[in-house]
Amino acid sequence: MKLILASKNPHKLVELSAILGKLGLEIALESDYGLDIEVEETGTTFEENSLLKAEAVMKASGMPAIADDSGICVEALNGAPGIYSARYGNKGSDRERLEYLLEQMKDVPEEKRAAKFVCVITCVWPDGRKIVARGEMHGRLTFEAKGENGFGYDPIFFLPEYGMTSAELEPEVKNAISHRGKALQEFCRIYQEELNHDK
Repeated sequence: MKLILASKNPHKLVELSAILGKLGLEIALESDYGLDIEVEETGTTFEENSLLKAEAVMKASGMPAIADDSGICVEALNGAPGIYSARYGNKGSDRERLEYLLEQMKDVPEEKRAAKFVCVITCVWPDGRKIVARGEMHGRLTFEAKGENGFGYDPIFFLPEYGMTSAELEPEVKNAISHRGKALQEFCRIYQEELNHDK
């Protein structure tokens, strides 16, 4: 089955394809279908924004569409940047947003730097079917960026059980334990259940 990913982010395509490909799902970016859809993320939760994006692309294409909405939630900042992670501080690049977050946290001691990554994946079909799956990864913010893998806030997200940042993990390890990896695993579980139910 072919799904359109409601995103222009090739990193997300790689992560989703690595896991969903095992279910026989073929994922393509919206641009591969000549679509360039800007969705105003007016939701107040990851779930709402993920649904807005998936529905917009599904309606424009007439095909099943999958979207994720994800971000980093920092305890000391009352959950910010949260759903605003991709546009935090009105900065134009991942690096600028990461540095802006570190600046906001510069006086916060290590023991109070708890944070979590959240990802919600929503898939919608033209016939009204819908799957929503959520995943979280818990850790803490570092004081400086480390690692070359991953993207976004990965270089400043430290995982105590691994002794390194998310950006220092090998991609296959990250895919297994990340918020997106967990959301995808949950998505796969629900998808398989529905397939078995339809038999």
